Amino acid sequence: MSRLQRIVLAFAATVLATPAFAAGIAVQQPWVRWLPADLPAAGYATLVNTGDMPVTLTGVSSPDYGAVMLHRSLNRGGMERMVTVNSIPVPPHGRAALAPGGYHLMLMQPRRAIRPGQQVTLTFTFGDGRTITVQAPVRPANASG
Repeated sequence: MSRLQRIVLAFAATVLATPAFAAGIAVQQPWVRWLPADLPAAGYATLVNTGDMPVTLTGVSSPDYGAVMLHRSLNRGGMERMVTVNSIPVPPHGRAALAPGGYHLMLMQPRRAIRPGQQVTLTFTFGDGRTITVQAPVRPANASG
């Protein structure tokens, strides 16, 4: 193998070892609200964008659940309802809260018995292809954050 080939291979290995997400976006304080009887769980976190451009959360997946959906709770005319959303914007130098009463994750079809005190894996995918994987603690149904 030539010296040039070794340099190219070393460079490629360095690039491939770099995390899939770039600096500028973070998922902070993730957690999951467990509900009994195989009811869908809810997922929460704070998305922080320290970059100069807006970022968009386009999906979340988990090996622990068969389906994860982005949702938003709305109160219109005193009526609470939940709607599915395709994405959640995170402004430059800003935050987006996934919290009770607002944007949140619906985690459905658990692939294993999940109980408070455990952790689940969540992978957040952004519009530019970046991903961030976190471990989210599972809290009981009466948890508030």
